[in-house]
Amino acid sequence: MGREHIVIIGAGPTGLGAAWRLQERGYDNWLLIEQAECAGGLAASVRDEKGFTWDLGGHVQFSHYEYFDNLMDELLGPDGWLYHERESWVWLRQRFVPYPFQLNIRRLPREDLKECLRGLVRLYKEGNSHKPANFAEWIDATFGEGIARVFMRPYNFKVWAYPLEMLGTTWVGERVAVVDLERVLCNLVDERDDVSWGPNNTFRFPKFGGTGAVWRACASRLPADKQRYGVAVASVDPAKRALILSDGTHVRYDYLLSTMPVNELTRLARLSELAEITQKLCYSSTHVFGVGLRGNPPDHLRTKCWMYFPEDDNPFYRVTVFSNYSPHNVPDIRCYWSLMAEVSESPFKQVPETIDARIEEVIQGMLATRLISSRDDIVDIWYRRLEYGYPTPTSERDSIIYEVLPRLEDLGIFSRGRFGAWRYEVSNQDHSLMQGVEWVDRLLDGTEELTLWHPEIVNRTHRPAQKSA
Repeated sequence: MGREHIVIIGAGPTGLGAAWRLQERGYDNWLLIEQAECAGGLAASVRDEKGFTWDLGGHVQFSHYEYFDNLMDELLGPDGWLYHERESWVWLRQRFVPYPFQLNIRRLPREDLKECLRGLVRLYKEGNSHKPANFAEWIDATFGEGIARVFMRPYNFKVWAYPLEMLGTTWVGERVAVVDLERVLCNLVDERDDVSWGPNNTFRFPKFGGTGAVWRACASRLPADKQRYGVAVASVDPAKRALILSDGTHVRYDYLLSTMPVNELTRLARLSELAEITQKLCYSSTHVFGVGLRGNPPDHLRTKCWMYFPEDDNPFYRVTVFSNYSPHNVPDIRCYWSLMAEVSESPFKQVPETIDARIEEVIQGMLATRLISSRDDIVDIWYRRLEYGYPTPTSERDSIIYEVLPRLEDLGIFSRGRFGAWRYEVSNQDHSLMQGVEWVDRLLDGTEELTLWHPEIVNRTHRPAQKSA
């Protein structure tokens, strides 16, 4: 490859990962364009007018890659992080059950416990040779009718905001803990909580500035003259390999890395056939509510990280005790603490029309689930709606991206990232950054993009850093 001009759309983890890798490898003919005023994308953070810091959702730092770990160390330094053991819970039946729920059903009321055990035993007795046609069938075939009814089905609808029959199963991988009946029974007999499962059973979090501090630091270490903020892409001309920006600027490229949603990209590029195909991709919007409170967390929340909520006496699917991640997420940890709630929205799952009604619904839900004891303790409320929250892994998603992404590449356009590639199973911060890094290595060396095309490989192990050619 010579000195072709590379343009990157988006300063989230994927775009910044690509820019960092280009600079790291001595390739300086690139430009990054971001419509927001600062870096971070969906991993940005906000400090509100009352001094509370909020993330755009419940982000934590854990990794499948040595390269990512090393970069995080470099960006914030050894003293820039706080380290946590995951303490996550499920709230239902007026009690907390440790996560993963399916390994800790001993905590359930007697009748629910019997129903869950009955479903598991029936699975083991009868077996199931039928391949699930969708995520709903996968849940039933994996967990049995009891766990499916009590937790898995209602919770997953609250998260995805789509009928579970619309979702495929290829994305599941490490995202969902399956059930080991022997382990469940041993936990029951030994009265033991089983909380060690999962890739994020330990995690770290920036000491200052929320998750967005990482990406602001990354951007600050890159050449300022190669980054443009506060300007959006108005149109893409694949034939001329050029962009028109919202301020009227024309930018030429030889290779374009786009991290905007691929359905928006195909529309802006006036690729009518691909735009029609990508309109079939589904996504949910996310509403993030930050609630700042006076005092200190009650004893039952004092050490918790985040909690899942499958029942309908509240609107949220997850609430994070955000002040537990870092004491600097609140103005003064001696006087304040904070909760951050997430609510999903889709054509199949609506939210109240007004912001005030949405906030009131969340407050009522926090009272009903004993997260707060009185609305009088609330001193701050912050709210943000993210149009693009979760890329929904529907049954037809794979066939769409396997067709669209290669056809875009034929035009010199590479769509990557959480919504650029639409692959939820590789859309965490580490995955997203590595999509950018691996794309650069492919461009310069011809190496394979494992994260994008082989989630089953990268999610299986912690991958060592690869030396460039």
